[in-house]
Amino acid sequence: MSEVEETVKRIQSHKGVIGIIVVSQEGIPIRTTLDNATTVQYSGLIHELTIKAKSTVRDIDPQNDLTFLRIRSKKHEIMVAPDKDYLLIVIQDPSVNS
Repeated sequence: MSEVEETVKRIQSHKGVIGIIVVSQEGIPIRTTLDNATTVQYSGLIHELTIKAKSTVRDIDPQNDLTFLRIRSKKHEIMVAPDKDYLLIVIQDPSVNS
């Protein structure tokens, strides 16, 4: 678990990062730097969106797979790195200069 902790700390140290959530394949939050209500909301919705995005990529090309998902709104930028066993979700403020 120390490698995960190191990675979370490294990502959290970047300017503009609001929070990090690690979600299991079932959509259950495993690690988070956010409060419980925010974690549950983001993990549930982003998990569903990632499943749909993976499915869409596969429908277009069955040989292809989703490797990264980035969503940007006026207030936040949400980056999702899907893996075989989990999702890494990073929420950041895009107005903060890196």
